[in-house]
Amino acid sequence: MLGTDLVECARQALLAGLMLAAPLLLVAFAVGLATGLLQAATGIHETVVGLVPRVLAVGAALVLAFPWMVERMVELIRSGAGIP
Repeated sequence: MLGTDLVECARQALLAGLMLAAPLLLVAFAVGLATGLLQAATGIHETVVGLVPRVLAVGAALVLAFPWMVERMVELIRSGAGIP
């Protein structure tokens, strides 16, 4: 029974990590795609033009999603520690 508990704990940790990273990764992907299309259309191939909007968007998404992320982590820790 101990082995299945360990596997379940690892599965929950991986799912929690994916759930926490998903909003930031999706924002980074969307902004990167938009800036890539803009760079391809205009012919401007500067690294800063692609990097700065992505960093700002991920920072804004982190500020907006941080309370939700903390809540999810607290739920995961409480469920793993047996605290109701």
